[in-house]
Amino acid sequence: MMGSSSLKQSGLADEVLSVLRCLTCQGHLEDRGSKLACAGCGREYPLVNGIFRFVDEQQYAGSFGFQWHVHARTQLDTNASDRSERDFRQRTGWRPEDLAGKLVLDVGCGMGRFAEVATRWGAHVVGIDLSLAAEVAARNLAEREAAIFQADVFHLPFAPESFDFIYSIGVLHHTPDCERAFKMLPGLLKPGGRIAIWLYSRYNRWYRMSDIYRKATRRMPPRMLHTLCYGVVPLYGVHQVLKRIPLVGRPTSAALAYMIPMAFHKDRTWRILDTFDWYSPWYQSKHTYEEVFRWFESCGLQDLKVIEQPIAVQGRRPLFQEGSTSRSEKEINQCVG
Repeated sequence: MMGSSSLKQSGLADEVLSVLRCLTCQGHLEDRGSKLACAGCGREYPLVNGIFRFVDEQQYAGSFGFQWHVHARTQLDTNASDRSERDFRQRTGWRPEDLAGKLVLDVGCGMGRFAEVATRWGAHVVGIDLSLAAEVAARNLAEREAAIFQADVFHLPFAPESFDFIYSIGVLHHTPDCERAFKMLPGLLKPGGRIAIWLYSRYNRWYRMSDIYRKATRRMPPRMLHTLCYGVVPLYGVHQVLKRIPLVGRPTSAALAYMIPMAFHKDRTWRILDTFDWYSPWYQSKHTYEEVFRWFESCGLQDLKVIEQPIAVQGRRPLFQEGSTSRSEKEINQCVG
């Protein structure tokens, strides 16, 4: 399990340390308990509140740190709900037997919702998040085969060809450059490894009004915005009443939903969380399958698949014969920043 004081307490210790690299010189890192230290240049990465830090601040991801501290366990599966597992299947296309025993990278792990599913399936998970949500994930996954770090997708502390599987679900579109963020990842796959991402869709334009509101809401103190999101509780009731009115009710509800976009999950807490998640991020891009397929192809990935929930795409890094340098291999190497 992943301990709270050092990788040395983790069953993943050797496996994780073997792929960790210094951000400055790409040297190997040594676990010295309260810090990771580069064996080459001597740069140190401190252990703070149970996780090693490869960044000094949350940058543009502060709202997520707030969000996942408030909703630390809201989206974890329970005996009463398996929504996270169902979402994981629908957004990656993977099954438990695919991940069992594999080293898996979760890019933007948040509070550990999907990492919890992957570890339950038998995966060894390395999770990174730019925000302080990484602290929550470390606590939620303390008894699992998971190692969590605070790190930036644009400056990842891993050696090339480290992971069997990589996924990023609902995260890359919250970076300043979604395409560039994606292209940081294929080079971290082992030959034959698979990657899956899920992004917001640009096909449905229902979000136009929320994009206008976000110009203001993303500048609000997160606690204030979260309080305002409690307004979806009575608004949800208004929609339920409108839908029962013959003829005009449903069109009126649809018009209201367009003017004030909100989450419609039946669970009240999920509804507040999902609405906050929509209005709070500083960056929030939307994408099409056409452009995402171009990203995958430009990185030399093969066997591209469209998964159940738009925009979800899966691909595979090709296997290469030893000593060969194919076009795909060159493309993948070019996709490493």
